[in-house]
Amino acid sequence: MAGFTHLFIPGPTNIPEQVRQAMNLPMEDMRAASFPDLTLPLFEDIKRVFKNETGRVFIYPSSGTGAWEAAMTNVLSPGDRVLMSRFGQFSHLWVDMAERLGFEVDVIDCEWGTGVPLELYAERLKADKTHRIKAVFCTQNETATGVTSDVAGCRAALDDANHPALLFVDGVSSIGSIDFRQEEWGVDCAVSGSQKGFMLPAGLGFLSVSKKALVASRSATHRRCFFSFEDMIRANDAGYFPYTPATQLLRGLRASLDLIAEEGLENIFARHHRLAEGVRKAVDAWGLKLCAKAPKWHSDTVSAILVPEGIDSGDVVKRAYRTYQTSLGGGLNKVMGKVFRIGHLGWLNEVMVLASLSAAEMALLDCGVRLAPGSGVGAAIQHFRASAAVPVAEAA
Repeated sequence: MAGFTHLFIPGPTNIPEQVRQAMNLPMEDMRAASFPDLTLPLFEDIKRVFKNETGRVFIYPSSGTGAWEAAMTNVLSPGDRVLMSRFGQFSHLWVDMAERLGFEVDVIDCEWGTGVPLELYAERLKADKTHRIKAVFCTQNETATGVTSDVAGCRAALDDANHPALLFVDGVSSIGSIDFRQEEWGVDCAVSGSQKGFMLPAGLGFLSVSKKALVASRSATHRRCFFSFEDMIRANDAGYFPYTPATQLLRGLRASLDLIAEEGLENIFARHHRLAEGVRKAVDAWGLKLCAKAPKWHSDTVSAILVPEGIDSGDVVKRAYRTYQTSLGGGLNKVMGKVFRIGHLGWLNEVMVLASLSAAEMALLDCGVRLAPGSGVGAAIQHFRASAAVPVAEAA
C-alpha cells in the first residue's frame, strides 16, 4: 500500500531521523581506547533526564523488564517484604516478577483505571512499626490503562511515617515524557527503557539508582550475575561494559539525548501535556470515556479509550491497521476488548496526533460506533490552535 504505516502504540514509538542515521554505521570495537569518549558522557546525560544528581545510572542490553529485575536483585534480599499495588497489566507484571524472585509481596489490588493508592500506602507504612517493609513500589505510568500516579505522594507517605523503606519507580512509559524528579522525590531505583520517551528501538534498559540504593546493594544477598551492579560499576567506571554492549543503540542514544537537551525537559513535558489534552478533547467530542477514572489519573503519554457496549475494541484496532495503515494499541488483560489505546509520547507533533485521531475516528465509525464524522479531529484542532505557542496573527 502507498504511504507510511503510522505508529501510535505506546511503545515502541516513532524514531527521529537523526537517531536512525546515528545508528546507521559499521560495527565498532567496544574495547577500543576511544569508546569511553562515547559512553562516559552518556552516563552523565542520562542522569540529567532522571534528575539524579548524586547516584548513578546503569545501561543494560535489555528491555525495561531487565532493569526491573536488576533493581530488585541488586538492592533487595530473598524474603524481603515489599509493598506494591496492582491496577493494570504492567503493575501486575512487576508484582509477578517480585513474587517469582522470592520476595514477600504485600500487594494492594486496585480498580483498573485508578493508580497507586496513596492513602493505603500511608496506612501500611505507619502500621509497620518494625520496618519489615524494605521497599515501596510505584508504577508512575500504567501503560495498559493510561493512568499516571503520584510519585511525590509516595515519598510523602514514606516521610510521614518516618519509614526507611526504599522507593522503586517504574518509569518505562513516563521518564523523558512526564515530569520526574529522582533526587527531589527521593526515588532510590527508577526504571525506564529505550523504546518510549528516549525515542529509540527497544533493547536498552535504564536503571537510575540513588546513593542509598548503592549502599543497600553492598549487603543485599539476592543472587545476580548478568545484572550485577558490581560487575557493571567496575567496567562502567572506565567507560566499558562487562559484556558486549548494544553499540549501535548507544550511538542512537547519543543522538536522542542531544535532541532531549536541545528541546529541554520542561518543554518536552509541556508538549506531551498539550498533545494529550488534544486527544482527551477528541474523546469527549466522540462521546466516549477514558479508562482513567478521574482527571488526576490522566496520562500524558497514552490514552486508553473505552468503547461502547457491544463493540469489541480489538476490531477497532484491526480496522485501523488493515484499512488505514495505522497501529493503535489494543486492550490488555482485564480491559481486553474494552479499550483501545493511542500512544502520544516521544517524537511527535500536533499533525501526527491528528493522524492518529483520524484513523481512530474512521475505524470507530466502521465498527459501528455512533459519532459525528470529524468531531474528534475538529475538537483536537480547536485545542491545538487555541494553545499554540505562537498565535497565527503574530506568525503572519
